[in-house]
This record gives sequence, structure tokens and C-alpha cells, in this order.
Amino acid sequence: MNDREMSCNSGGQFMDRGRMNQNGVVQPLLTDLYQITMAYAYWKSGKIDDQAVFDLFFRNNPFHGEFTIFAGLEECLKFLDSFHYSQSDIEYLKQTLPEGIENEFFEYLGNLTAHDVTLYAIDEGTVAFPRVPIIKIEGPLIIVQLLETTLLTLVNYASLMATNAARYRMVAGKHVKLLEFGLRRAQGPDGGLSASKYSYTGGFDGTSNVLAGKLFNIPVKGTHAHAYITSFSSLGELKTRLLKHKQTGVMEDLLEHAIRHRQMLSHVLDVSTEESSEGELAAMVSYAIAFPDGFMALVDTYDVKRSGLLNFSAVALALNDLGYHALGIRIDSGDLAYLSCLAREAFEKVAERFKVPWFNKLTIVASNDINEDTILSLNEQGHKIDCFGIGTHLVTCQRQPALGCVYKLVEINGQARIKLSQDVEKVTMPGNKNAYRLYSADGHALIDLLQKDTEQPPAVGQKVLCRHPFQESKRAYVIPSHVESLYKIYWQAGKICQQLPTLEQVREKVQISLKTLRNDHKRTLNPTPYKVKVAVSDNLYNFIHDLWLQNAPIGELS
Repeated sequence: MNDREMSCNSGGQFMDRGRMNQNGVVQPLLTDLYQITMAYAYWKSGKIDDQAVFDLFFRNNPFHGEFTIFAGLEECLKFLDSFHYSQSDIEYLKQTLPEGIENEFFEYLGNLTAHDVTLYAIDEGTVAFPRVPIIKIEGPLIIVQLLETTLLTLVNYASLMATNAARYRMVAGKHVKLLEFGLRRAQGPDGGLSASKYSYTGGFDGTSNVLAGKLFNIPVKGTHAHAYITSFSSLGELKTRLLKHKQTGVMEDLLEHAIRHRQMLSHVLDVSTEESSEGELAAMVSYAIAFPDGFMALVDTYDVKRSGLLNFSAVALALNDLGYHALGIRIDSGDLAYLSCLAREAFEKVAERFKVPWFNKLTIVASNDINEDTILSLNEQGHKIDCFGIGTHLVTCQRQPALGCVYKLVEINGQARIKLSQDVEKVTMPGNKNAYRLYSADGHALIDLLQKDTEQPPAVGQKVLCRHPFQESKRAYVIPSHVESLYKIYWQAGKICQQLPTLEQVREKVQISLKTLRNDHKRTLNPTPYKVKVAVSDNLYNFIHDLWLQNAPIGELS
């Protein structure tokens, strides 16, 4: 076992990193070069013992929405647990960094771990808002600086993906199944696996990604491609026609049953058998023999109305003769609203004519480059779709391909630090802070409040002055009915400090957290802003502006 397969636990023992599903790519060298050159400059300047606080936050919600789902925390904790420069890392850095760097610095790097780091975070799966730090890192300046890029890459896409998935869940409604079909369109293998994991976190019901199913215990779903249908051109190509009856065990000719039913169905569905494809029928019979208890067929290879529905129904009834129930169909092209209604109407006719009530319950899956707007449009058209398979727009987050989390120094050696900018949005909020969410009497979140860490938490029933951090006239009193402290210590003294939730629990947390928002905050079109997104206490407001004035250069007119 090499050093990339080992990680150090709190007792100094080594354990198999594979048991934690640690991504082998996530390691200290997964960073920007300037993090390491800054580390050397800090070291050279004698800042080894300096203590710093960094905030990780985003400035704007994605997709023109008013909320973000925080995700990726577990991967950050795995990274801290395994943080260690291997000997090969050190040798590479010696070759890569500029000449003249002392060997003592490389020895220092070789002994670095995250033991002295403390990580505070909101719970994974929680709704988050701009400028409220979702992670707060305290510890020795050099090590917490070295963590920046890796933590950002672990949180940015995870949170963006979970948020995108949550939005799809909201527009689809709670009764429609959502499947992630995006692996082939994702940005590489890591992007594909992350998309599968965090789409499930955000509310999807399954994935087509088999490896994601294995690694994360996500339900794996799928049908077949058009290639399977077009690989058959005639009934004569069927080399296997027999299927064992589910109850009696007697072998019967499934094709014979299907042809007989197809003839009768042509009158029920008002479709001529001469118009339907025999190759398609052969492919469906073949697939049904392979998966008699899981027969889900693609019906749009040639023509849904004139061929696909007729052939599927014939094979489904043939399976019924042998004691099996088909699952449903997938439509991957065409007018999805019209075709889904056509299919549901056909299934209802078959159910009534052949006395098979379960035909009414057959699942209709739709795919074909679906996005949020597609689903909203289909809703308006009264579709009959039970499940959406969504790929490209989901996993690539085409409406907004990056969240834009940042990692900013806010305190060093107990002294607050502020970054100024002509763009007020980029001015940081200095100092070590705590965050609270204030709730109204009806249980909805009202506002997020940042305070200096030395202030007393807001109290239930007590009036709290909440101020916009930069606009003097924007302020309001809030009397909370419930106060939630957002931060927990998740990493301290070299170990994880909280019982980490399962993926299922994080998934459930997302839905619970979303319920605390009013519906108008969550709507797709023109959502109501969540107050000022973040408010600060009067004490913190004054502190920010005093520090601003102390650090802002004074101009001179001549």
C-alpha cells in the first residue's frame, strides 16, 4: 500500500483511505502553485506561528435564484484527515519551485498535517445565502492558506450541482421521479461522479451511473438505447423466443403471444400492423426475454404512435400471459407532452379492453435534452410523464457553470483584516464571526445575521437590530420566534468532531431546509429576495466601517 492509499487518524495510526471513499485525486498538490509559493514566503518571513481565520463564502445565488444548497463538506473533512505531502510530492516540488528555496522549508512541508486546524461549517444540505460563510477555517496561517484551492474545488461544484438538482425537483413536483442521465455529457469522470452524487443529494431519485451507484449507494436505473432497437431488422433474427412462465415454469413462445396480441391491439389503438416495425418488435421481445420483470422499452426509434406503442403493448400483454408485468416506456424525442398523453390514453384503452388494470399504472419516462424551462412548459401542457431522465443541462449546469465561492482572510493573530474594493460587493466582512438564522412565528426563515464572535447570541423574543453591511439606511428590527446557530465544529485537534450524516440523511436535510423558505423565495421566475441576504449586528456594522476608514487611503486634490 503506497502513501496515497493511507491516511493518518487522530491517534497517529494509519488506515485504509479506501474505506472512506476518498477520491485519490484530492491531495495537497491539487492546488494552485501560488498557494505553495505564498507558503514559502510566509515561512521565510517567520510567520510559522501566526494564527489566521479564513471565511469560505459565495457572493451571489446561482441560476437567478434566491437560495443555494451547501454541499461538499464531507469531502472537505476527508481531505483534512488525509492531508500530508508524500515524499514524491516533496521531490516534485523541489524540481518545480524556483531555485534557492531552503531544504528546511521542504522538511517543514513534509511534516505538515491539519492537526492544528479547526473547521466550522453549517450542516451539509442546508440552504445557504450570499456572503454568509458556509465554512470558517482557523489555524496556523501557512496550513490554512494551503487548504484554500482544494476546499474551494470541493465545495463549488458540489453546492452548484445540489442546488441545480433541487431546483429541478421543485419544478417537477414531489410525485414525479427524476433520474440523472448525465455521465456521458459531464466534464470528465470526476465531474460525472460528482454530478451523480450531488444530484441525488439535491432530490433526484437515481442515476444511470453504475460506479456512482456502487460508491455512494445511489439507486441505479436505465433502459436501453436506440442502438438495441435498430440492431434488429426482422423477426427472423430472434434466436431465442422462449420464456419460462413465472408461476408454472413451462417454457412458452413469447413472440407467438406478442404477434397474437399485436393483431388485436391494432384495432384497439387504430394502428395498422403493416405500419409498425418488425425489427422493433423483435428487439422488444428479445429485451423482454432478457428482463421479463424489468421490461422498460424505448418507443420512439421509428414512430411512437404507429409502431412503438403498438409493439410495446403487444410484448407487455405477452409478458402478462406468462405472469410478468412490464414497467413502462421511455420517449426520447418528439413532442413529449403530446406523446405522453397519447401513450397514457393508449394504456388506458388496453387496460379496459384486456382487463389488465395495472396497464393504467405503466411508467412513462421522458428524456431528450430536458431543462427547467422544458419541465415548466410540459407542466403547462398537462403532460402525463411519470419520470424525467435529465442529463446535459443538469450535470453541466448550463444556466450557470460556476458558483463562485471565495476564500478570504478575515483575521490574523487576533487582529481583523479587511479587503477593500471600488466594487462594494467585493469588500470583505472582517473578523471572526458567528452566524445565526432568525425565524418567524410561522417557522419560515426571516434573515441570516452575522455577529462578532465576542457578542452574545440573539435571543428568542428579544428585539434584534439587523443592518445591511454596507447600506446605512437599510436596517430593521427583528423579534425572532426561533434562533438557529448555524456553525458547528466539524474538525478539531486532528479529528472529525461530529457524527457525519449518510447521503440519504443529507438528501433529507435538503428538503427539510427548503421547507423553511417561503414559496415566493423558491419560485423559478422572479423569486422574492431573501431580505438583504445577510445582515450584520449593529456592533459588527460599526466595526466594519471603522476598519474600512482606517484602511482606506485618503485622496489628495490639487
